[in-house]
Order: sequence, then C-alpha cells, then structure tokens
Amino acid sequence: MIRALSLIVLMMLLVPAVVVSAPQAAAQPAAPATQGAAAAPTADAQKPADPLEPQGYAYKADGRRDPFVNLMRRGSEISRSAGDVRPAGLPGLTASEVTLSGIMASRGGFVAMLRATDKRTYVARQGDKLLDGTIRSITADTMVILQPVNDPLSLEKQREVRKVLRQTEEAK
Repeated sequence: MIRALSLIVLMMLLVPAVVVSAPQAAAQPAAPATQGAAAAPTADAQKPADPLEPQGYAYKADGRRDPFVNLMRRGSEISRSAGDVRPAGLPGLTASEVTLSGIMASRGGFVAMLRATDKRTYVARQGDKLLDGTIRSITADTMVILQPVNDPLSLEKQREVRKVLRQTEEAK
C-alpha cells in the first residue's frame, strides 16, 4: 500500500513538470523560413557550450593502461604517432601486410618474393628488416620473421611469424 502511494505521489510530481515545460516550448515564436541565411542567430546558437562537457579532452595515463586499446592484440602493434612517415619499400611494411608469393633459389641461399597490400612485389633476403621485425630465415617453402614483443607482461621478448608458400590441407 505504501509503495503504491509513493508511486502515485512520484507520478504527480513528474507530470506537472512535463505539462509546464511543453507550453513554454510552444510559446516561443518560430523563426520565419523566408529569411534564409540572412536570419539572425537564434537564442540556442548564442548559448555558450555546456560547461559540464569537456572541450579538447586528453587522456593522461599516469602509469595506467589506456582503456581504449584492444586487449586481444596487446603487444603486437607498433605505437606510432600521426606525424610519423613510413620508410619507402620493404622497410616500411609490417609482417601482417605482406604475403609470401614465391621463393627462388640463389647462390647464397633462398630469396623470397613478397606481395604487399599495395599490390607490389618485393624481393627479400635473410636479414632484411621490416617495419616490425627482421627476416630470420627462408627455406624452400617457408619464411620466418622475428618480431620483438612490446608487452611488458609477456615472458617472451620475441616471437616468430611464419609465412608459408603453399597452404596444405592439414594447416588449414
């Protein structure tokens, strides 16, 4: 009984606030539509910005992790600022941006043909550097890229990324 009575009192308090605010909005004169761009700014446009909304918010880490960083891919991305420019050619590509399209035998060993996302083909040898790693070895059907891990919680400081020339049915 007390709950029903308190609910009724609450409804009575909320309803007059809605009824009072509706006629106030209707009482404001509408701006004529024929004036177009020459119309004077309305009262809403002259109001200053809401002081409760921060303008130009910047996150300060202070030793905490950034809440907007994806935790599933932690340590695998390179932190780069917006002003950084990638080097041209193979040193400007990441391991995830290249696919192994062929391997050739040469006098000194094997040479890999890499196809990038820009549809260009690059020739890579053992020891060549990528943006996020170094080519460790090239065999007749695989290439291994050694990447540093930037995760402070990881026990491993480097990881191997294998690019396979031909996918077998067992590997899929």
